Amino acid sequence: MLEKLTQAVSAVVRTMSGKATISEKNIEDAVEQIKLALLEADVNLRVVRRFVNATVEAAKGEKVIRAVDPGQQFVKIIFDKIVSLFGDTKTDVHLKGTDTQSVIMLLGLQGAGKTTVAHKLAARLKNDGRRPLLVAGDVVRPAAIEQLVVLGEKIGVPVYRETDKDVVGIAERAVRFAAREGLDTLIIDTAGRLQIDDEMMAELVRMKARVRPDEVILVADAMTGQNAVDIATTFDAALGVTGAILTKFDSDARGGAALSFKSVTHKPILFIGTGEKTEDFEPFYPERIASRILGMGDIVSLVEKAQHTVSQEEAERLQKKAARNEFTLDDMLAQFQQVKKMGSLQSLMEMMPGLAQQLQGRDVDVDDMKKQEAIILSMTKKERANHLIIGPSRRKRIANGSGTSVADVNRLIKQFEKTKLAMKKISRNKGLQAQMLQQFAGGSFPRGR
Repeated sequence: MLEKLTQAVSAVVRTMSGKATISEKNIEDAVEQIKLALLEADVNLRVVRRFVNATVEAAKGEKVIRAVDPGQQFVKIIFDKIVSLFGDTKTDVHLKGTDTQSVIMLLGLQGAGKTTVAHKLAARLKNDGRRPLLVAGDVVRPAAIEQLVVLGEKIGVPVYRETDKDVVGIAERAVRFAAREGLDTLIIDTAGRLQIDDEMMAELVRMKARVRPDEVILVADAMTGQNAVDIATTFDAALGVTGAILTKFDSDARGGAALSFKSVTHKPILFIGTGEKTEDFEPFYPERIASRILGMGDIVSLVEKAQHTVSQEEAERLQKKAARNEFTLDDMLAQFQQVKKMGSLQSLMEMMPGLAQQLQGRDVDVDDMKKQEAIILSMTKKERANHLIIGPSRRKRIANGSGTSVADVNRLIKQFEKTKLAMKKISRNKGLQAQMLQQFAGGSFPRGR
């Protein structure tokens, strides 16, 4: 995500980090490069000007120029200013307690992904202990209701639907239905249009007046750049938007919408959609996204993804097996499958400190992991349990069965042996574990504010 911006800003960061002293000329050159990167990322011009002025003013202060490590101090200033553009701190969805009823209205143009967002948000709220109800309020788009029903069944959340075309009435009756059924959070999926029109706005205004939502959330396509911000401004003027969810964030190579949104609309970004799966839905943390843009990874989000995918018992079981040198190819296969559940391999690599900078916009070879899975699945149970029995004839059979080459099988076994050895060392070395955690958590520049 935000590949072009990350590449440009990371290049400036690497240059400035290597300098023992920084002159005003250094600062001006670096800021000019970042300015061009922001404009190419389709960031609002006024936002770019404010960012540049604030950065130059902070960077030219005597405390920075005379610092022990001015290069790192400059990086910290860039980090802080990007975080400021995003809104400084994470903003939560404001809902009432579970003993009463909360209502969320989702707004947006057709194609922004409201229906998909509705089910992802419902799944997250359900995991948080709430009892959501999805309301099929899009009676304009063909098959929108059926899509929501299918998605609701997938996550075990009920869907309120009617054949009536009066969406305001549908919303009102859904509120009463939820009260009878003891459902505490309504998520209303509303109809969108290819462009904003008076009829759509009037309908949404009437709905808001009748159901009095706690949150009025705009769902916008991050890839539309500044257009997403303009759309948000129009919706906000008519309805009082409380926040936004940016979809297709994983496909947005520029980042204009995310970087402009808060500064222009004064509304927070609440969540980002990072893929098509239900779990590809993240709370928006300004500091974490800023860290990714600087090419420094996001280990906190990576750990959280892992915690949602791998149970504590499974992690402890694997650690004990590694310590006893009992890690097998079956365990390696299970790790591959767990990684796939966590999201795209590209996005996971971007979260890893160090790897994020090394990628520099290059795609991760996802096919390689698929090939490795196929090789392991072509082995017998005995071979997976004891890789030492896999001699030349077995390797040839495995290669034929997996549609790969003997060289591919050899590479996998060699990689497995290295992984097994590394896991054994880490599992037995508490000091190394602590050192790794400190390295991941600390980053490469001071994070305190």
